[in-house]
Amino acid sequence: MGEEARKLEKVEETFPAWARDVQDCLDHLHVDPQSGLRLEEVDHRRKIYGWNELEKHEGPSIFRLVLDQFNDTLVRILLVAAVVSFVLAWYDGDSGGEVAAGITAFVEPLVIFLILIVNAVVGVWQESNAEKALEALKEIQSEHATTRRDGRTVPGLPARELVPGDIVELHVGDKVPADMRVLSLISSTVRVEQGSLTGESVAVNKSHHRVESEDVDIQGKECVVFAGTTVVNGSCLCLVTQTGMNTEIGKVHSQIHEASQGDEDTPLKKKLNEFGEALTAIIGVICALVWLINVKYFLTWDYVDGWPRNFKFSFEKCTYYFEIAVALAVAAIPEGLPAVITTCLALGTRKMAQKNALVRKLPSVETLGCTTVICSDKTGTLTTNQMSVAKLVAMGSERASLRAFKVEGTTYDPHDGSVLGWPNNQMDENLQMIAKIAAVCNDASVAHSGHQYFATGMPTEAALKVLVEKMGLHRGFDHSSLDSASIVLPCCKYWNEMEHRIATLEFDRTRKSMGVIVKSKTGGNMLLVKGAVENLLERSVYVQLRDGSIVSLDSTSKDRILEALHEMSTNALRCLGFAYKKDLSDFATYDGEYHPAHKLLLDPSNYQSIESDLIFVGLVGLRDPPRGEVYKAIEDCRAAGIRVMVITGDNKSTAEAICREIGVFGPEEDLSTKSITGREFMNHPKRKQYLRQSGGLLFSRAEPKHKQEIVRLLKEDGEVVAMTGDGVNDAPALKLADIGIAMGIAGTEVAKEASDMVLADDNFSTIVAAVGEGRSIYNNMKAFIRYMISSNIGEVASIFLTAALGIPEGLIPVQLLWVNLVTDGPPATALGFNPPDKDIMKKSPRRSDDSLISAWILFRYLVIGLYVGLATVGVFIIWFTHGSFLGIDLSSDGHTLVTYSQLSNWGQCSSWENFTASPFTAGSRVISFDNPCDYFQTGKVKAMTLSLSVLVAIEMFNSLNALSEDGSLLTMPPWVNPWLLLAMSVSFGLHFLILYVPFLAEVFGIVPLSLNEWLLVLAVAFPVILIDEVLKFVGRCTSGVRMSSSRQSVKHKDA
Repeated sequence: MGEEARKLEKVEETFPAWARDVQDCLDHLHVDPQSGLRLEEVDHRRKIYGWNELEKHEGPSIFRLVLDQFNDTLVRILLVAAVVSFVLAWYDGDSGGEVAAGITAFVEPLVIFLILIVNAVVGVWQESNAEKALEALKEIQSEHATTRRDGRTVPGLPARELVPGDIVELHVGDKVPADMRVLSLISSTVRVEQGSLTGESVAVNKSHHRVESEDVDIQGKECVVFAGTTVVNGSCLCLVTQTGMNTEIGKVHSQIHEASQGDEDTPLKKKLNEFGEALTAIIGVICALVWLINVKYFLTWDYVDGWPRNFKFSFEKCTYYFEIAVALAVAAIPEGLPAVITTCLALGTRKMAQKNALVRKLPSVETLGCTTVICSDKTGTLTTNQMSVAKLVAMGSERASLRAFKVEGTTYDPHDGSVLGWPNNQMDENLQMIAKIAAVCNDASVAHSGHQYFATGMPTEAALKVLVEKMGLHRGFDHSSLDSASIVLPCCKYWNEMEHRIATLEFDRTRKSMGVIVKSKTGGNMLLVKGAVENLLERSVYVQLRDGSIVSLDSTSKDRILEALHEMSTNALRCLGFAYKKDLSDFATYDGEYHPAHKLLLDPSNYQSIESDLIFVGLVGLRDPPRGEVYKAIEDCRAAGIRVMVITGDNKSTAEAICREIGVFGPEEDLSTKSITGREFMNHPKRKQYLRQSGGLLFSRAEPKHKQEIVRLLKEDGEVVAMTGDGVNDAPALKLADIGIAMGIAGTEVAKEASDMVLADDNFSTIVAAVGEGRSIYNNMKAFIRYMISSNIGEVASIFLTAALGIPEGLIPVQLLWVNLVTDGPPATALGFNPPDKDIMKKSPRRSDDSLISAWILFRYLVIGLYVGLATVGVFIIWFTHGSFLGIDLSSDGHTLVTYSQLSNWGQCSSWENFTASPFTAGSRVISFDNPCDYFQTGKVKAMTLSLSVLVAIEMFNSLNALSEDGSLLTMPPWVNPWLLLAMSVSFGLHFLILYVPFLAEVFGIVPLSLNEWLLVLAVAFPVILIDEVLKFVGRCTSGVRMSSSRQSVKHKDA
């Protein structure tokens, strides 16, 4: 049974129902269309094919997601530091000591654990949204179907119960429940809206006739309706051929799931991981050096006969130097970096939201900045997705003369643009007839909501009604009935009142026209027809001239009309002709379904003969027009070094014309190597080489798999790809791209859930603005990352110098943690508000593998870091060894001065003779000692405060250095970013808080400082600005040489 099932399923998958006659399809699935499947046969087939539903993919468990958050080098370093700190704090607590000291010891590990927990929660929340695209996909499936089984019609059958072979009736408004072969049309025509699956801009007609070729794309399967699409016109009888995951929508589901499995880290995440790995190595080396330098203090031995003997190990001192190593780790890790990056990205999302770009995933903000290729859909993104009439051609005063009018406007707003050269209030008979046919032979309408106008019905018909409003009405009609402001289409209302529709001859693919029989207020019946120009000309024998006179349609006038048609078609305009007929013979007195001629309307095959001997009156050219601002946005992309590729489901000639108009291609550019269909691309022998061409590219008639392949190949080639889309068919490529961008107005929920960013206005130019914002954010992030890392280098240098020189510990872990998290945080965040460079969109995109910190910048900040270390250690030594410095008196507090030799050998204090330490003041406190040697431990509290204050002051001044990578403070003064000045004030305020609030001062092991001591702090800290100004000057002078060598290395790498 299992083997038989597999064979049947294989046969079903490969059977090309679209290329087979109706009877062949019925025979293949062993079903009678009148009675449907028997119930026992349904059960048998369900065992083979399963339920008609999409698979449920179990996402990773919460536990797995939480573990994944710790798969990050920086986070792992923090975790190790926190665990070690906690163990040491516990050990110190068990050993006894002051309560305040115990609290201080636990602050550090608890704060680090808190950072890790918040980071994990945010990460889990983001990743748990990943599978929502699949859930949204299920929502567009039909829930019920009208089915024939066992000779009975079963209305409202749950769609999940359908199996291949079921007979299903579809009616207007139904959502298609499975992929089905059309068996017969119940109405004269059936139109299906399948743009969300195929990218086509208009609803498509379906027929029951087979397609000649088996090898055809989705758009070419005209006798198949697809699951998830919607019937917008007509009714038909269908045969279910594919269900569940074998449907086209099921394939999209599989592709989304596959793409979501391959989520890659963003360029920033990769760089931060590389930085974390380098940091791990540096911390390890420095910690080992600290231990090697200080091993003599906790491990001693005697030499007996040339061999080390009598080893003495001091566990207490070993623990002390281990704590120094932990302090070193805390100093080296920029604990505040994850929080500041998140804050900066969040601020970026707010800025982008103001520009109509809604960012769903924070890292996308930064990734946008290095976008090198934008793959854009055409319909609705580069164009308005609102059909409009661009040209109107009417008959002239003579048989072979034509009049052409250009029509402005790109939306459904009747007030958007006008008809150029229009004879105001003097519409001649010919123009009135065109307006009458366009308004009455029409099933669409336009509604108004707020500032938006939107169409219901066919977009082409809605565009015709908007044209009628722009044409206006002839002089002398009564305005009184049309003065209401609530009437959106007053002119159309007038014509529909003048010509009352009494019958409709629906559109069909054979005659390619639609007709209506109307009873005119002026008396008599008339037939109004619109349709394909060539078909109407074939059935026309007369033309109406400008003054309303009727003359025969000769070959000369016919050729002139066809010439106008050809010119409009080559400009990618979709053309419709207008004609009418007054001599209706059988229908001259028609008044409804009880009239004898009504039976002729029941058979659509009679429509062509009814629509014969017509009077041709004119034609129009329609299009989905490009957005006005797109041309400038394409130019901006070119200037910014970003390539634009248009990938659309629309036909080739229409897409090429739009691409020329918006500047993707030049007006005369040869498109033989630039424009290709999706199928042609998949068969191309050198696809990667094709994608490497400079300038724009166009892919038309593209299917989901084509879009995915294009994105995949571009990413393999090192490109950073932004992909736009709105339909279900776009979701897999949106998921696969570095930046998936969905349309907010026209986009399906599936596309939005698969995307990283949603455009609130569906506008291509918004993407370009967002790229500029992304570049600005990246530059600002580089500024604060440089700032924080240079500060951390200074802290490492400080601790390393302390250990190397053998002096008492000048900065304890909780103080370093306070500086890294709290004091550094506001300035680092404020650097995210730096104004963007004026030429930010004139530069080529950075390479995704460009280093976050160049060799020159690293050297600069090593120099700055070394100065920070020297300054913090230096001020500590100055307080112990100098009564004054640079003319600043430091002796007023009465502290005891020692020599540098004594300070560096403080551990031997107990062996010194006649050493005493005097009490000294610190604010209102008096520091005294029972044991003089305590002067180097409890007595170092003021020296520690000076070191911490110098560190804070230097880092505030250093934030000014970070305003620009190479620009002097003279050209980019601090007030260009007032937020930074505010942040510096906040940081100094927080530092004063812990200095002058007694409880906090005790927790952080510091004391208040006097005015002279603050002068010393500023004198030691200020030179950091002067040093960096000199380094920036050198950087500006050598930038040309460094850029040249960088380009050479890139060329060598590419070669």
